[in-house]
Amino acid sequence: MEVAIMIEGQNGLNWARWQRLATAVEALGFVGLYRSDHYTNANPPDLDSLELWVSFTWLASHTHRLEFGPLVSPVSFRQPTMTARMAAAVDDLSHGRLTLGLGAGWQEREHHNYGWALLELTERFARFEEGLHIIQHLLQKEEPLDFAGTYYQLHEAVLRPRPQRPGGPPILIGGNGPQRTLPLAARYATAWNGVYLPPTIFAERSQMLDRLLAEHGRAPADVHRSLMTGCWFGQDDTAVQAHLARRNLTLDQARERGIAVGTGSQLVEQLGAWAAAGVQRIMLQWLDLDDIDGLEGLATAVLPQVA
Repeated sequence: MEVAIMIEGQNGLNWARWQRLATAVEALGFVGLYRSDHYTNANPPDLDSLELWVSFTWLASHTHRLEFGPLVSPVSFRQPTMTARMAAAVDDLSHGRLTLGLGAGWQEREHHNYGWALLELTERFARFEEGLHIIQHLLQKEEPLDFAGTYYQLHEAVLRPRPQRPGGPPILIGGNGPQRTLPLAARYATAWNGVYLPPTIFAERSQMLDRLLAEHGRAPADVHRSLMTGCWFGQDDTAVQAHLARRNLTLDQARERGIAVGTGSQLVEQLGAWAAAGVQRIMLQWLDLDDIDGLEGLATAVLPQVA
């Protein structure tokens, strides 16, 4: 089981916090650092929200082994050809450490505030698929792309320079939906990321993805499986119970919601259940951007037992 950290960039991320977090996450031995991609938080007041691709440009040139990527970057407020160009450049700068997480967009407030059309759900996913088609082609194929879609029109579009990594960075699609998300992952993704799923449900969705992959002539191993979920770590049982009491939940109830919760030994046991369900990498959502001591405690308690 590979263990990474995921943060919510819209909840107060600025340069000081980003540089401190990235340095700590790499030094502590986590495999990767992932972040959300939003203009602002879902509810006021507005907090700091460092721009995603600028933050990754710094990360690519100031870390050495840390893998990273957006969870996820929406096509709803980034034109797909520009996303492909930035992703290829940042991946090259990092010597092949980027995973390009892509999504349809969901947060209504940021789209309204900054003048982007979110669209109704069916249209939104239709636009997302057009964006996926464009990004995949530009990253993976050298021939010019002519594309006449509903949302995007391209004429002899090419990506230069070509990505140093053959095919460019892997494309990740995140989400649990069996009707829209998983079929798109089966067609376009090299990584699928579930969100807040307990082991039994993750295994069901993963098996569903296997069947969809077979319909496209692809093997299960063609798509890497990961999970992003909340993390409530406590150094002892008292600290764990404090986490649960703040949310008025029991340990079992939190785990039924797919949340990683417990002391180090309890988390290791929980990670083992996810690994048995097919999770290859877990991204633990770390909400307190200033809690570096907590990250150190988590790394010390968990990483030696899962490496």
